[in-house]
Amino acid sequence: MTAAQPEAVPLFHAGEAPKMIECHLRKLRLRDEISAAEEAALRGTIVDTVTHPAGRTIVHFGEALNYSTLVLDGFVGRYKDLKNGQRQITHVHVPGDFADLHGFTLKRLDHALLALTPCTIARASHTRLHEITETQAHLTRVMWFSTNVDAAIHREWEVSLGRRSAIQRAAHLFCELHVRLGVVGHAEAERYRFPISQAELAECLGLTPVHVNRVLRELRERGLVEFRNGLVAFQDLPGLKRLAEFDPGYLYLDPHPL
Repeated sequence: MTAAQPEAVPLFHAGEAPKMIECHLRKLRLRDEISAAEEAALRGTIVDTVTHPAGRTIVHFGEALNYSTLVLDGFVGRYKDLKNGQRQITHVHVPGDFADLHGFTLKRLDHALLALTPCTIARASHTRLHEITETQAHLTRVMWFSTNVDAAIHREWEVSLGRRSAIQRAAHLFCELHVRLGVVGHAEAERYRFPISQAELAECLGLTPVHVNRVLRELRERGLVEFRNGLVAFQDLPGLKRLAEFDPGYLYLDPHPL
């Protein structure tokens, strides 16, 4: 059954630039310079914003798309369902992420987007994104780069699902999100908010909720990290990174002129 779609919530009056994409700009500027004209072009792609409650599907599998989804607040998951009712979350998007920029060229998704928490998203018009590709060569490369980083994250998740132990998977995810949230100012040195359920965490890790519960208990008993009430709190972050064999190189956080 398809859930009723929420109404668009305009953030701005006609002709006024939207003001809520700072997290996205912060991510881009970490890697390369973004000019005033490029910033204006990016802001000009946003046509409206939509708020979603936790648990709602934002974009459905196979849905025809004329916009891409930029996360402004909250957490969004990409997921695929199996016929037996099981679900695999294949990526967690944080504020500042385009959750489906690849939908600009694909025009539909082979997966779906889920509001893991209450969230606000901005919708970037594909028509306006097309104008950027025709007139802003450098900005086009920057946006292409961001989809390449998404692909790198997917590859790292594939390694976790295929080769890392259960406890290493959880440790690696907690380390990754700490870095990605830190980039956009949503993480502190020793903690960050990640208000999802253990069942949803299990769907990220490819484990059962019972197995996840055991993994979280072991991480806590080792004095590494605690995940409780939506808060990831580190007791020994260097030790957690060693357990996960976490190397943030795949996130390409160094300056990367394009």
